[in-house]
Amino acid sequence: MIIPYQQLAPETLDNIIEAFVLREGTDYGDVEYTLAEKVEHVKAQLLSGEAVLEYSQEHESVTIIAK
Repeated sequence: MIIPYQQLAPETLDNIIEAFVLREGTDYGDVEYTLAEKVEHVKAQLLSGEAVLEYSQEHESVTIIAK
């Protein structure tokens, strides 16, 4: 199930994004980014519609996927 990010409190959204970034170990290539920068990159993808929040009822978890 897709969760509209707009329905979440900003702090909750930031926590979900931070957990995702830490869990995924996202590789950004040759440039090193801080955790805050990675969170902002993922947030920008959500805002632009490139990515969405997906809730798994089976696993009772939320993840971020490319749209």
